[in-house]
Amino acid sequence: MTRTDDAPSPSGALSQTLPQFVGVLGGGRMGAGIAHAFLTHGCEVLVVERDDDAAAGARDRVASAVAKSVERGLAGTPEDYLSKLMVSSNYAEFARCSLVVEAVPEIWDLKVSSLQNVEKELAPGAVLASNTSSLSMTGLAAELERAQNFIGLHFFNPVPASTLIEVVIAQHTDPALVTTAKGWVEALGKTAVVVNDAPGFASSRLGVMLALEAMRMVEEGVASAEDIDAAMVLGYKHATGPLRTTDVVGLDVRLEIAEYLASTLGERFAPPQILRDKVARGELGRKSGQGFFDWA
Repeated sequence: MTRTDDAPSPSGALSQTLPQFVGVLGGGRMGAGIAHAFLTHGCEVLVVERDDDAAAGARDRVASAVAKSVERGLAGTPEDYLSKLMVSSNYAEFARCSLVVEAVPEIWDLKVSSLQNVEKELAPGAVLASNTSSLSMTGLAAELERAQNFIGLHFFNPVPASTLIEVVIAQHTDPALVTTAKGWVEALGKTAVVVNDAPGFASSRLGVMLALEAMRMVEEGVASAEDIDAAMVLGYKHATGPLRTTDVVGLDVRLEIAEYLASTLGERFAPPQILRDKVARGELGRKSGQGFFDWA
């Protein structure tokens, strides 16, 4: 486990230490996964949710993830890690954090208001990061007072199993903060891919394009979802096919990202009707039990 008792500074050499106290805004699947990553590498973690019931649910999700990691060989007991976890519905608790990662849904107004509310509580040198998978980091930074301390840390779902974090640079991000963020990623045992701000960055832009074409193939009767995924897994050595990945990410999330990319990059990202229809029916993927595959 690596940690430091000093608040991280955007300046300085590459550091393989993590902040002592990390905040996460949002305790859903992604937020809980991010909290798990920092907890299991020695940090104290605060998860803030919209109300006390949601905060309790976030704690349950983190506890479940930690327990599974211990079962799979993570040293220690679940209690060892959960003793460093705090949950709350009070933004003021973020005042003690030297890094806060925002992980709320991909809705522009919600992102902006959430980031602004967190920034109000942070110490001047604290770092604010967004887990957005597609929205403009420079646009979000323009709504903040300390844009130099704002950076993208795009974790991938499921966070415990993923080895990638996309570090996204907004227009006014302090270049030294990029170096610090890369050190954090390394300390979490993951690999950093650094990209400049652009719609969909690198991962979402490519992943969504592949997934949308796979959906069109299902829609046109080219092949079944199972066979399309098998072609990519067996033929191109993808760990998971684009449609099963869509089910894991959530069809509603894919739809939101596709609509945003279509508005910024053009009609080639227009969501196919099959995606809209499935979301309208509540077939959201693994979380609802049904998507392109049956998860029941």
